[in-house]
Amino acid sequence: MNLRRIASLAAAGWLAAAPAAAQQTAGRLPAPAQRPTLVVLITVDQLRPDYFTRWQGQLTGGLARLYHGGAVFTRAYQDHAITETAPGHASTLSGRFPRGTGVVQNIAGVNDPQSPLLGGSTMMGASPFRFRGSTLTDWLRVRDPRTRALSVSRKDRGAILPLGRAQQEVYWYGYDGRFTTSTYYADTLPTWVQRYNASNPVARFAGQAWTPLLPASAYAEPDSVPVESGGRGYTFPHVLSANPDTAGRTIPEFPWMDQLTMEMALAGLREMKLGQGPQTDVLAVSFSTTDAVGHRYGPDSREIHDQVLRLDRMMGVFLDSLYAGRDPKSVVIALTSDHGVASFPEVTHPNDAARFHPSPLPVTRWLGAEARRLGVDSTAFGFDDGMVSYDPDAFLRAGRDPETVLPALMTRFVAFARGLPGVMQAQRVSDLPRDSATNPISRRWVHMLPPDLPVAAVVTLKPEHVWGTATYAQHGTPHEYDTAVPVILYGPMIRPGRYSRFTRVVDIAPTLARIVGVRPTEVLDGRVLVEALR
Repeated sequence: MNLRRIASLAAAGWLAAAPAAAQQTAGRLPAPAQRPTLVVLITVDQLRPDYFTRWQGQLTGGLARLYHGGAVFTRAYQDHAITETAPGHASTLSGRFPRGTGVVQNIAGVNDPQSPLLGGSTMMGASPFRFRGSTLTDWLRVRDPRTRALSVSRKDRGAILPLGRAQQEVYWYGYDGRFTTSTYYADTLPTWVQRYNASNPVARFAGQAWTPLLPASAYAEPDSVPVESGGRGYTFPHVLSANPDTAGRTIPEFPWMDQLTMEMALAGLREMKLGQGPQTDVLAVSFSTTDAVGHRYGPDSREIHDQVLRLDRMMGVFLDSLYAGRDPKSVVIALTSDHGVASFPEVTHPNDAARFHPSPLPVTRWLGAEARRLGVDSTAFGFDDGMVSYDPDAFLRAGRDPETVLPALMTRFVAFARGLPGVMQAQRVSDLPRDSATNPISRRWVHMLPPDLPVAAVVTLKPEHVWGTATYAQHGTPHEYDTAVPVILYGPMIRPGRYSRFTRVVDIAPTLARIVGVRPTEVLDGRVLVEALR
């Protein structure tokens, strides 16, 4: 973090200068007010919980403040099977698993050609039209229609899904140096967003080099692992292009992207006067650089170590600025992540890496052969993210009743899939045990699938196995390294400490609802974390 830059931003009004009292909120939070006027959700994309303990002695900023001064749930999970960005973000403030939100995959997340982006962007339009049900913002507005919400992220799905279908203020990065939104939310960008975009925020980083924050001796990770970054540019320094267009497209893979997201969030907080009451407002911020760096360099890299350190420092600026402008007694904060990530198999199993790349082709070939045998279209079956989906209309057009054909067919498929190298378990969806306490893999598939989703069977690979031969670190499985995430609550209403009870991200929304005194408008999957409440 550039301290001179922070000072200049404070002088310009982008960041508030924090008083000494605000910088000491970790250990001595004031007594809670009658009801919080601001709920802050911080989601760090791909933040593994072990990062807090691995580098805890080097964390001195905002992550450290939340970790040491908040309620930390040490056994917290995104308790569903396809641990991707869209379903993870959809669960944060809804209190419901993907089976309830309807958001199951990234590819069927927020992309919407009927909601084009503002400002002439050529990126795909986006909206929450697939999202089902409500979120904390909706519950708050039922009580008080004056409630406002702002959500900011580098990713469209990271900005949109925490607020569900609420048509509030939602902005994400357009990969052209500007933040944008879609016609689902507005016809034009508000003046404060236009002003921020006009400041050309990416230009100040163009041509700069990302170098480690600390001396090389502070990093246990080697900076010479060829499997990182696809075998190219895997050592420090990493230089952002001096070309403005190229820099705009590639800055998401540099720590500075999180700084831009923070600046946007704080600008919106100030301009919208969030948290000044009397109603309770919502600020959701999703920081996405950890995900980009983690994919490119992996969770065992020097790059991810440095990224987390920089995120920690930046988060300190964010919290100081937040508390400088809002009474700490009136703010409650929740921090979590949408998913974890697996190590590169070549790093964790250097002598046996090849077997960690089973191809999905045997599955698709088997399904294609069965489609031909049944006389149905080749599109009758699909296979993605371990799910065997089917098109009921394709069966009906061929005079086949899927409810009659599929049970026996999927029984044969499961037997076939279980014999494939790298497969841990394969199951018909109809055979999945309901909310199993002893089989977390099966339980997470149950939590994943809406009852009307045409999925007939699911396949889970063994830990650290991946489909295909991608050259980046991956996530998306029901395994511990992908499902374990931090859950931290912080504020004067929260009882600090370590809590080892099994916890899910879906528990955040009902707990925040209890704190702010609203009742969810539907049945939730999560429970109130009463043990952490004062």
